[in-house]
Amino acid sequence: ATIVDLHSFACPASAPFFGYLGAAAAMSLANLGAAYGTAKSGTGISGMGVGRPDLVMKALIPVVMAGVVGIYGLIIAVIISTKIKAPVLENGSPHPQYTIFAGAAHLASGLAGGFSGLAAGVAIGIVGDVGTRALGQQPKLFVGMILILIFAEALGLYGLIVALIFSAASPGTCP
Repeated sequence: ATIVDLHSFACPASAPFFGYLGAAAAMSLANLGAAYGTAKSGTGISGMGVGRPDLVMKALIPVVMAGVVGIYGLIIAVIISTKIKAPVLENGSPHPQYTIFAGAAHLASGLAGGFSGLAAGVAIGIVGDVGTRALGQQPKLFVGMILILIFAEALGLYGLIVALIFSAASPGTCP
């Protein structure tokens, strides 16, 4: 008869790696989208501002919306990282507190939120670039541009909601 270590199945030492990978993915992918959205929108604002400097402040909305996508990634990363538990010492040996299920849930949470943020940032950047240039030629397009930006931002919000649901899953316990 062999003794089976249940800790190695339910709570392997590698489980926190997946949780932290999820937090890093949420932060880096969402910020990549936010950076792209800011840069792409900024070039459109600069191009439009040469001819219509009076509309520059009005045209900053895509940059703000791109920044919010980065905040979504930050929220997800903070929530995940606060739920990762370090091993505790019991009788001189480390006893894991973080299950592989929790690690997988947090990885999925980070990837869902991060890739949604990336997609939202790209959409905001493209709409912000073209929309602000068009706004310089026809100011009546402002409301239409804002509506399109709201739907682009919603992609990141959907990812945030799914990430919160994934990260709220019951992690189970280590034997």
